[in-house]
Amino acid sequence: MQSYFFLNHEQYIKRCLEISKSGIGTTRPNPSVGAVLVVDSKIIGEGFTSPYGGNHAEVNAIDAVKDQELLKKATMYVTLEPCNHIGKTPPCTELIINSGIKKVVIGCIDANSIVSGKGIKRLHNAGCEVVVGVMEKECKEHHKRFFTFHTKQRPYIILKWAETSNGFIAPKTKDKQAPVWITNEISRQMVHKWRSEEHSILVGTNTVLDDNPKLNVRHWKGENPIRIVIDKELKIPTDMKVYDTSVKTIFINESLQVKKDNIVFETIDFSKPIAAQICKLLFDYKIQSVIIEGGTKTLQTFIDENLWDEARVFKSEVRFIEGVSAPKLNCSRFTEEIINKDCLKTFIND
Repeated sequence: MQSYFFLNHEQYIKRCLEISKSGIGTTRPNPSVGAVLVVDSKIIGEGFTSPYGGNHAEVNAIDAVKDQELLKKATMYVTLEPCNHIGKTPPCTELIINSGIKKVVIGCIDANSIVSGKGIKRLHNAGCEVVVGVMEKECKEHHKRFFTFHTKQRPYIILKWAETSNGFIAPKTKDKQAPVWITNEISRQMVHKWRSEEHSILVGTNTVLDDNPKLNVRHWKGENPIRIVIDKELKIPTDMKVYDTSVKTIFINESLQVKKDNIVFETIDFSKPIAAQICKLLFDYKIQSVIIEGGTKTLQTFIDENLWDEARVFKSEVRFIEGVSAPKLNCSRFTEEIINKDCLKTFIND
C-alpha cells in the first residue's frame, strides 16, 4: 500500500467533496460519500451515496460510466474508505476489484470499526494501488457527524441561537404563544436548511410552552429531524404541535418510560449531569447529530458540560429594552459572515 501523493489528486478529491454534499441528511446511518472515476485526466463517472438502502457512492460512480471497459484504466477517487462488509448492499471493495479498477485514492480511513482499514487491506491484497490521506482534514470535516458518532460515542452537537444587538435571546414577556423573530427571513430559511441536514433537533420545556414550535423543515426541501424535547415534569400539554405524531418525538423526563407510535418517553436522572445523559440516550438511538435550538438554560447546559462541536450564533440589529440574556460561550475560534445584515458567527469547539 502506498501513501505518497500524485499531481492533481487534490482536484479530484475536491470534486468528490462537492458532489458528496448532495447526500447530506439523506444517507444516515451511512455517511454521504463522494466518488469520481478518472481516465487520462478526464472524469468518466461520478456519484454520491444514495438515500439509506440504496447504492453507495462507488457503485453510483461505476454505474455512471458508459463504456465499462474504461474502468480497467481508471483511477477511483473517494472521500472515505470503501466498505468491505455486507450491509444493506454488497461490499464496495468487491465491485471495485471485479470492475478491474487498479488504483484507488482515498481521502480518509473509515471511523467505523467494522470497516476501518479492512477495505484498504482488501483492495491492496487484490493488487490495487491504494493512496490514502489526500485532503484528509477536509474529508474528515465533511464526514464530521459520522466520525463523531463512531469515535466519541455521541452525536455531533450543533448549538444554534439568535440574539439581539444588546445580547438578548428572547423578550422578557410576550403577548402571544409564538416566536418573536430576531433574525431576517433569509437567516431563518438557512436554519431550515440546517435542520434538513441534521438527524435530530432538541429544545427544552420553556421553548415549547412559549413558542409552540413545529420544529420541522418548512422553508427548505428535506427530511424533518427527530424531535427531542426535555420536559422533566411532563408539563407540555398534549395538544401542542410537538405531540402531532408527524415526526418521531422523544420526550426526556424524570418518570415516564413508554413508546407509542411516533411518541417516545425516556427517563434520565435530573440530579446528575443532564447533557452527558442525553448524549448517551441519543447514541443508543443511533442518532448521529443534533441541532439544539432551545433557550438559554438548555444551551448553557451543553456549554457548561463542554458537550458541543459547533455553535452557530446570529446577531441582528434588533434591540429589546429587556429580555432573556443569551448563553455565555467562551470560545475564540470562529468564522463570521453577513446574512442580509444579520451577523452569523460559527464557533468551533477544539
